[in-house]
Amino acid sequence: MAGSDVEAVAGLRQNRDRIRAEVGKIIVGQHEIIDQLLVALLAGGHCLLVGVPGLAKTTLIHALAQTLDLSFGRIQFTPDLMPSDITGTEVLEEDPQTGRKGFRFVRGPVFAHIVLADEINRTPPKTQAALLQAMQEHAVTAGAQTLPLGEPFFVLATQNPIEQEGTYPLPEAQLDRFIFELWVDYPSADEEAQIVRATTSAVRGEPKRVLGAAELVELQQLVRRVPVADHVVRYAVQLVRASRPAEPTAPDYVRQLVRWGAGPRASQYLVLAGKARAVLDGRFTVSIDDIRAAAMPVLRHRLLVNFHAEADNIGAPQLVDRLLQDIRPEGARG
Repeated sequence: MAGSDVEAVAGLRQNRDRIRAEVGKIIVGQHEIIDQLLVALLAGGHCLLVGVPGLAKTTLIHALAQTLDLSFGRIQFTPDLMPSDITGTEVLEEDPQTGRKGFRFVRGPVFAHIVLADEINRTPPKTQAALLQAMQEHAVTAGAQTLPLGEPFFVLATQNPIEQEGTYPLPEAQLDRFIFELWVDYPSADEEAQIVRATTSAVRGEPKRVLGAAELVELQQLVRRVPVADHVVRYAVQLVRASRPAEPTAPDYVRQLVRWGAGPRASQYLVLAGKARAVLDGRFTVSIDDIRAAAMPVLRHRLLVNFHAEADNIGAPQLVDRLLQDIRPEGARG
C-alpha cells in the first residue's frame, strides 16, 4: 500500500475512538453496534437494525450522521406510505411570467447521505421495494430521467421483530441488499440507569463532527485497495456455499433445515466487511478471523429455514454458529 494509505489507516483508527466518544455523548453503551455500523459504512453497505421499540436505534443513527457530518433524511414507514413519499414526485407548475405549465421533480427524503428507514417492515412490500434501486444503483428513476444520489449513500433501516402486530416481512431481494443485520439488545442495568439519568436531565450532549462526506468516500476507496490473500477469499466462499442445501459440500443439517442459502453477494460482503474491519483496527491485511467476525451479521438474514427447522425452534443464527464451528479454512488442522 502507498505511504498515504498507511497514514490514512493510522488516522482512521484514532478517528474510530473519536467517533465512539462523540456518539457516546448521546448513546450509552452499544459499542459493538457502533463498530459494526462503521464497518458497514466503510464497506459501502446498508444496514438493518432489529430490536424492539425504545432501544434508541433511531437516535443512534441520527447521532452517527451528526458525527460524520452527513446529510440526513428520515422516512417513517407506515402502512399508508406510498413509493413517491420515498423517492419524490413530479408536480405541475405554472411559470408566472410566461404562463407555461410544466412538471418539476420534488426530491424525496431518499436524497441524503444517510437515509433512516424507520420501522421499514411496517409498510407493504410494494413501498419497501421503492428503496431497491436506490440501495443497489445509488440512483432514482423519475419519469424518463435517472437521478444519481450523492455519495456516500447509506440506508440504515430499523425493523421491529416480525412477531409484533402490524409488521410485514421484508422480501428476500431487499434483505439481500443489506450487508449486515444487527440485533440491538436491551441495555444492562448500569447502562439503563445511565440512560435514565441522561435523558431526564436538562443537559444534553451534542456530537461534534469527526469525518465528512468527502473523507468517507476516500476511506471507502481505501478499503477496496486493501489486499486479501487467496486463502481468505476461498474461506469466505467456502462458508457461504456450505449454507446452500443443494451444494455438495453442504453439511447434512443444512440439507435438512435450510430452504435457501446465501447467494454470491454474501461472499462479496464477507470480504468487504473483513477489509473494513482490518482497516478500522489499523491493519493492512484481512485475516480469517475478520471473515468469521463478519459471518453472523452477514449471513443470518440470508438463510431461509424450512418447516422442520421452525418446528424444532431452530433459527438461522444457530445454523450460522454451526457452520462457523464445522467449516474450517482449507489447510487448517485439528
